[in-house]
Amino acid sequence: MSIGQRIATGWALTKQSLHVLMLDKELMVFPVVSMIAAIAVSASFLVPLWTSGYIETLAQSDQAPSNPLVYLLLFAFYFANYFVMVFFNVAIVACALKRLRGGDPTVGDGFRAAMTLLPQIVAWALLSATVGLILRVLEEKAKGVGRLVTGLIGAAWSVATYFVVPVLVVERVGPFEALKRSAQVLRRSWGEALVSRAGLGFVVFGAILVASLPLVVGIMIGTPTAAVAGIAISGTLWIVVMAASAALQGILVAALYEFAAEGTVPEGFDQAMLQTAFGPKRAR
Repeated sequence: MSIGQRIATGWALTKQSLHVLMLDKELMVFPVVSMIAAIAVSASFLVPLWTSGYIETLAQSDQAPSNPLVYLLLFAFYFANYFVMVFFNVAIVACALKRLRGGDPTVGDGFRAAMTLLPQIVAWALLSATVGLILRVLEEKAKGVGRLVTGLIGAAWSVATYFVVPVLVVERVGPFEALKRSAQVLRRSWGEALVSRAGLGFVVFGAILVASLPLVVGIMIGTPTAAVAGIAISGTLWIVVMAASAALQGILVAALYEFAAEGTVPEGFDQAMLQTAFGPKRAR
């Protein structure tokens, strides 16, 4: 398949994912709650460290980067954030898969699915936090080409884990098996996964620009009231765009996984388009 065809496929998948989201707008609840939870996690770490003066102490210490406590806190911070992110992504993908299989999901369905997968979510968050910490340490110690190599390793990890969440939802496996299965599915659908992600990125970028217009207008008017109103409106629209983006990403990943791994056409997606996209990569 040519690059142009892949781009067209990615755009088509994005539009079909948007159609699915219009049927289940409640999926945007999960990203919003996830953002709130992530802010709460960050505050739970930063506020005690700031009020205790520990951050200032570390900033004045030449040994701060090699202090084991710093790495322990960083690992805990990574784990908490990965847990929050994966928990709500599992909820989104579980609901998306239910819709793609002909069901009518609710917010409660998503939370129940995530709660039943707590052991797998915790295990994956631990592995992700470990890898994240290792990459952070390598980046701090590396120089020049070493930092470039570390960045490439991080990018490869991000790509290899693209299908981990639907694997956890459907196959309920441990973290290492989830990583292996994600890589296997990715090999069948890497082109569509990447161009779909890029297509969604363009859509989100355009939506962010549109959402920024009230802020620009408020600043151009020049009065404090107009500026505050512009900030409020644009801020609200940015949250909506980010929530929709996260929900669309979950739907896209679920749809690609469903076809590449299960061999079934997700409801709401075009069978001929998917067969054209994936046919050469797998025996059907």
